[in-house]
Amino acid sequence: MTNIYQIQSQRILLRQWQAQDYPKFAKMCADPEVMEFFPELLSEDDSNLLADKFASQIAERGWGFWVAEHIEDGKFLGLVGLGQASDLPIDDAIEVGWRLAREHWGSGFATEAALASLCFAFETLALKETIAITAATNVRSQQVMERLGMKNNNENFQHPRVAEDSSLREHVLYKVDRQTFLKFTEESHPSFKVEIQSKR
Repeated sequence: MTNIYQIQSQRILLRQWQAQDYPKFAKMCADPEVMEFFPELLSEDDSNLLADKFASQIAERGWGFWVAEHIEDGKFLGLVGLGQASDLPIDDAIEVGWRLAREHWGSGFATEAALASLCFAFETLALKETIAITAATNVRSQQVMERLGMKNNNENFQHPRVAEDSSLREHVLYKVDRQTFLKFTEESHPSFKVEIQSKR
């Protein structure tokens, strides 16, 4: 049986999906501001299918795109975690990603949870490198990537699942390797700590 990981940082718990998360996720995926840099809004059915996919991946391998929960009040913040970028014109890489509800923007939650995910990627999974991608027009997410110590190596690509005539088709590719990330967090986030737990 696979160990299911959950990660705790100072303010955030990254955990497996639960039934009560689905309506909150669906509401988030129907918000035009949250989905500004995605090809389309999601219906409730499509949102539920996506949440099922994330939950199944975590159940199968122990990690993935977790629910981000605010520890203090238990509020659903969104999703943050790691995924396999296997359908992109990139070597079979692990990406870090996030999608937060609009009311939780601007509080540093995306950076904190993504840092925790990268700590897990490099310390527990022993990855050599992780990537992050977003539409070239999504400046906010690129700023988060830079706060994670990731670098844009000017390897933009055309996303195969975005329409050819869409302004969102061009994506940027950010990368960070283990040594660079560990040095960056030590210098830029010296007090940052995570607790990684696993259970069957």
